[in-house]
Amino acid sequence: MKLKNPLFYILSLLTTLPLAGNVARAATIQVLQTYDFPGVGNSTMPQKVSDQAVIINTLIKPDGTVQGFLYKPRIGRLSDRPYSAPDDTGNYTAGRGINNLRHAVGEYRNGSDGTFHGYLFKHPDFFNIDVPNAVNTIPLGINNKGDRVGALTLTDGTRPAYISLAGKITTFTVPGATATFAYQLNTTKDVIGYYLDAAGVPHGYTRDPNGNLAFPINAPGSTGTVLFGNNDLNWGVGRYTDASGATHGLFYLTPNDIQTYDYPGSTFTSLNGINKDGYVCGYYLDANGIAHGIWAKVDVSKTSNPSTALPVVPVEPAHPLSELFNSGMPFL
Repeated sequence: MKLKNPLFYILSLLTTLPLAGNVARAATIQVLQTYDFPGVGNSTMPQKVSDQAVIINTLIKPDGTVQGFLYKPRIGRLSDRPYSAPDDTGNYTAGRGINNLRHAVGEYRNGSDGTFHGYLFKHPDFFNIDVPNAVNTIPLGINNKGDRVGALTLTDGTRPAYISLAGKITTFTVPGATATFAYQLNTTKDVIGYYLDAAGVPHGYTRDPNGNLAFPINAPGSTGTVLFGNNDLNWGVGRYTDASGATHGLFYLTPNDIQTYDYPGSTFTSLNGINKDGYVCGYYLDANGIAHGIWAKVDVSKTSNPSTALPVVPVEPAHPLSELFNSGMPFL
């Protein structure tokens, strides 16, 4: 394992409101470590972190193979080897969500027809969790009660989100959306995710336990905003792209105060998961487009002097798999 521990950068999550030229009020994030699954050219893409600080990751190998793995950052321990779902015949198993029981969810691909199917991983056993009448079932998050959320492609071609509470499945769509993706739900069943509008532009949303939707949630100045994770305090994390093509991590305590975080020297940062204690997982791309995992801690008591200097040319991912980055599949 290639481990850089600890960096202890004190990096600012900058408020995206106009500044008056002075020190801005902002939360900060302390990067505790970056990490990589061993192997030249591997991209490490953390997705969610449990309240017990176990991170579920998606690994993309140079040959395009996609697998899941777990990482325990407090002791620096990776899975002995990445995993693939037993029915994966398309060299694609993504790790998406994890809870305190270390039950993991994600999707795998059927190589014969290109469809995607959900799995629940309770080590060492895998269980298929396809939704009836769905062509594609993609679980994206699981809470500590075992409730799940995700995204579907139905037989009529529509692409709603779904929530499964104690085994009862409900689908929902943000009004006017061409696709809705539910990425995480917390203990109180608040959901966070994003949707695509008629032009294919992503916008964030939240859904409360009564089914009420709040949308659109956009970072100021963004050309597309994606929300990935929430915690029991309803803090949110995600990323957005600006007009220059740079992608910034985002964080908020409330959706009306979105803040920006950029890993130093990178033009692509994504914050994907946050637990109840404010620990965050995500990744950044280096100059070669390789993804590296981030393990960090939010400190909401700090203020910082913002610095937004970034390289001129936005970097592109080294593994531009269509199913990972096009509008048809949920983003990693």
